[in-house]
Amino acid sequence: MEVSFSGAKLQKLCNSAAKLRGECGPRMAALIQQRLSELADVETLSVMRTIPGAHCHELSQNLKGHLAVTLVRPSRLVFKPGDSPILRRPDGGLDWEQVKSVVIVAIGDYH
Repeated sequence: MEVSFSGAKLQKLCNSAAKLRGECGPRMAALIQQRLSELADVETLSVMRTIPGAHCHELSQNLKGHLAVTLVRPSRLVFKPGDSPILRRPDGGLDWEQVKSVVIVAIGDYH
């Protein structure tokens, strides 16, 4: 899957192991790198549902249209489908099988 970032600052942080460790700590940095690698390695978003511990899920309310994977609880890696237009199932839900790119938008606790 193609993985991009919503901004240059977030991209620099995520692409630097040293910066991640310095800002997030070693455990969180390792999980961020692991989740980014998992996203990059899958063909479609639907595979992320099968990865143990990732708990890939759609968000609601003010983050509707975004998804998240678990990091060090309660923190999450938040992203949105990068495909345009976003393909939906007949019932209106996201067609996870068709999502082949994502945009990372945040790292943190949205709860």
